[in-house]
Amino acid sequence: MRPVRPHPTEDHGVFDLTPTDDQAMLRDAAKELATDVLRPAASAADSARGIPPEVAAAGAAMGLHLVGVPTTLDGIAESGTAVTAALVLEELAHGDLGLAVALMGTASVAALTGRPVGLALYGTPAQQATYLPHLTAEQPMVAALAMQEPQPLFDATTPRTNATREGDELVVTGTKALVARVAEAELFVISVTHEEAARLLIVEANTPGLTIEDEPAMGVRAAATGRLVLTDARVPAANLLGSADDHLDALRRSRVAWSALAVGTVRAVLDQVSGYVTERHAFGEPVAHRQSVAFMVANIAIDLDAMRLATWRAAALLDAGQDAREAVAHARTLTS
Repeated sequence: MRPVRPHPTEDHGVFDLTPTDDQAMLRDAAKELATDVLRPAASAADSARGIPPEVAAAGAAMGLHLVGVPTTLDGIAESGTAVTAALVLEELAHGDLGLAVALMGTASVAALTGRPVGLALYGTPAQQATYLPHLTAEQPMVAALAMQEPQPLFDATTPRTNATREGDELVVTGTKALVARVAEAELFVISVTHEEAARLLIVEANTPGLTIEDEPAMGVRAAATGRLVLTDARVPAANLLGSADDHLDALRRSRVAWSALAVGTVRAVLDQVSGYVTERHAFGEPVAHRQSVAFMVANIAIDLDAMRLATWRAAALLDAGQDAREAVAHARTLTS
């Protein structure tokens, strides 16, 4: 007589982590790009502090700059994009963190200006008509999202960069830090405080009063980071992007994106460490046979799974339009 066993639980779609066909296709393409292009170019790009032209061309050919843009606006996104972006960013960072940051700068700006007006009020029709064609072109312009500032204990919800209205213009003063590809970028989306609220603002690189400073950053040297210094820079008031709520939404999405990049980086570390402790011999056996070493590697794997699941949960809540504050904070805390 055969023993009785419980039947497998039916799939009710409550906790299914299987990517959609489109997500799986993009993830696999990003994995191939990271393995074949980013990883071999990483060392030279880090030394040169810049993204090689062939790497930028490969990213554009894959369509990375279109990941967050709706299909109605010449992009490839048909629904929520936070989970898709997390999957892609993890794979790219597994190849190289610095090059991943450099490649996705334009995509982050395109996603913000490309949001449907009725969904989150990010980009007005005029802003979309002005900037999106350049961001979704076959060879897109370089753009950057600038929300970080150099002050100690900086709070991104209250930027010190100030925008004061004078007629039809905003007078902007402040400094944004760690801006990727700052010297190449033709367009920036920055965070400012305007009328006592945090807002997003589109700033063109040729704006008078805007200067750049070099700011190398360990781990993302290939992204050629720098500071954006604005001194009484005059920007059209029509360049305000979305609402105060949209600034908060953009901040949460950027934190989830950085969490996904961290997951990919830790995965690369785990791959490197696992191979090393297996190949390295001491006292006649691999060092992985020592419990203290094996447990350390196991802890990395456990932490990696926790970070990935927390990041996916936060991204899924953002895509569902639900309150993701706590989930984003969990992911950011685990990955930072």
